[in-house]
Amino acid sequence: MAILNVAPDSFFDGGRYCGVAEALAHARTLIGEGADLIDIGGESTRPGSRPVTLEEERRRVVPVVVALRAETALPISVDTTKAAVAAEALAAGADLVNDVSAGRLDPAMLSVVAGHGAGIVLMHMQGTPETMQRDPVYDDVVREVLEFLSERITAARAAGIAGDRILVDPGIGFGKRLEHNLALLAGLDRLAALGVPVVVGASRKTFLGALTGRAVEDRLSASVAAAVVAVASGARVVRVHDVGATRAALAVAEAIGAARRGMA
Repeated sequence: MAILNVAPDSFFDGGRYCGVAEALAHARTLIGEGADLIDIGGESTRPGSRPVTLEEERRRVVPVVVALRAETALPISVDTTKAAVAAEALAAGADLVNDVSAGRLDPAMLSVVAGHGAGIVLMHMQGTPETMQRDPVYDDVVREVLEFLSERITAARAAGIAGDRILVDPGIGFGKRLEHNLALLAGLDRLAALGVPVVVGASRKTFLGALTGRAVEDRLSASVAAAVVAVASGARVVRVHDVGATRAALAVAEAIGAARRGMA
């Protein structure tokens, strides 16, 4: 899942692809590097960020969806918590909604997705982007995230979303300290047991900087390592900024894994 941020304040690439022409050019690059899915986001959800208006998010996102759909049959995701933005993006050709609130911030989200026969990524987040990193606390982060995602899967199915169109995301960095992120990555097999694909988005995040001492611009190798470990641990989708490098690393890891299975 390739990240295409069209917001001016996204934490890594904010402001680079805000125009339709710039966004489309970057999407072509991501596709050329081997992206399977393009995830378009018009509202930053970095720690401390504040929500933008419905009108502004719509203005940023929908024209990019329209332009990208005219060029490719590749699946398109829209990263939003607003049902109205999701509805317009789905009508314009998007296939999937990536909702960091798992359908909680806008009660209409699940019914909108169901009505379009679309897919949804249900992500765990403690708090909101503005507040989530102030003091996240868990007794057992893997158990609590697992229980939350299980409940949201049930809610999505009850709203009419087909079971094979539901994915879950533990929300790395969304209301989690370093130890919480590491525990969730180490416990991905438990999340995979939910029976739906697990999405992991660790690309260039703060916890990688805490582990390596490197600034966001210099976290490529750490991001690739996190993606490889996530897939080996049960993730079916990795949400990344750096498609080419991640794809190459995953190809090597898969070849080694296949050779190991062949020796068993």
